[in-house]
Amino acid sequence: MDSIPLGLLILLLILCLALSAFFSASETAMMSLNRYKLKHQADEGNKSAKRAHHLLKRPDRLIGTILLGNNFVNIAATSLGTVIGIRLYGDLGVLYATITLTIVVLIFSEVAPKTYAALHAPRIALPVAGILAGLVHLFSPLVALVNLIVRLILRPLGIKTDNAVEEALSNEELKSIVQSGGDDAESSEQQDMLLGVLELEDVSVSEAMVPRNELEGVDLNDNWDDIMQQITTSRHGRLVAYRDHLDQVEGMLHIRDIVLLMRDNAFDRTALRQALRPCIFVPESTPLRKQLLQFRRAKARSGLVVDEYGDIQGLITLQDILTHIVGDIGDENTPDEPPEIVEQQKNLYTVEGGIPLRQLNRELGLKLPLDGPNTLSGLIIETLGNFPEAGTELDFPGCRVRVLDFADGIVGSAEITCQPGESGEDD
Repeated sequence: MDSIPLGLLILLLILCLALSAFFSASETAMMSLNRYKLKHQADEGNKSAKRAHHLLKRPDRLIGTILLGNNFVNIAATSLGTVIGIRLYGDLGVLYATITLTIVVLIFSEVAPKTYAALHAPRIALPVAGILAGLVHLFSPLVALVNLIVRLILRPLGIKTDNAVEEALSNEELKSIVQSGGDDAESSEQQDMLLGVLELEDVSVSEAMVPRNELEGVDLNDNWDDIMQQITTSRHGRLVAYRDHLDQVEGMLHIRDIVLLMRDNAFDRTALRQALRPCIFVPESTPLRKQLLQFRRAKARSGLVVDEYGDIQGLITLQDILTHIVGDIGDENTPDEPPEIVEQQKNLYTVEGGIPLRQLNRELGLKLPLDGPNTLSGLIIETLGNFPEAGTELDFPGCRVRVLDFADGIVGSAEITCQPGESGEDD
């Protein structure tokens, strides 16, 4: 060492510190990569992403190679620093070199590169993936020996390092990822749609159906003029055909099936009975995702929702399921309806009593209970245990609800005051 020029020793020391920073940044960047984004990039044909994805399939080999290289250059840097210190300051040079190298390595070879790599993982990891792949291949015998020793140490603890375990994200984790997206209007609409898709498994048909009290139908026992009046004035394309009461259903009447008959004056009771289609009955607890698949298999667009006793509770259509995903689509033939949620001022909203609780929770950031009634009106009545009066106030998690009007057993509208710090609407 005495024959090596001091300048060359300093240059080698700087090189070792730079390599230490490289290994530190590479390790943090590789371990900070989003595995799902990386797989998508690899599937798209990104060669660097393919290399990185392949390396992360065996993290034991990757980490072993990086640590091997990092420790080698750190020990080399320590030795070079000691030699330089002794040459410059004699025996005290060992102390000076130890203090100086500790600070330099900590700042420039550990904290700084690791922090930058954690913040910009793809920018670091993808370009160095090829270099790391070459080092893994080069040092594979030595790394294999190290990993064998590590496996022997970890095996008694029940830890296996042969393969990386990629756990599938749960529905709730996927929702959290979706909700962490952008805050602009377009991103918000996309988030709502994705959340609607993810909720298809959680939401039952009873939460999305048209309730029984809002169903329009045709009583086949009525006189013919009343039946024609019901058919010609209906705003819907499907009507439930029944006798005397809804539970004695005969079938579904699709208006498009009788348009030509009505035009040709060939529509009578016989033609009406012949035009009826069989009803599909759907248990009220069926998840929307399952019902969507059933509609596709049966090539149907609607079904009658029944409870455990077989009583009809409502009507679920394909459009109701799509509405849950993309929001209210509307109809060009019907006038625009007022929005279900109207912001009066910051944290103060007027809402319809029949609004689904899931929609309220999603749009206002509330945490209203979902294990009971499906609508705000139902929640208010269940909580009180009685019918409310106008002006009745109730406290729920994150908000206060005041009934504005109540009639015919249903809360028509209510006022919701979100409480800052609890509802998520105070930012």
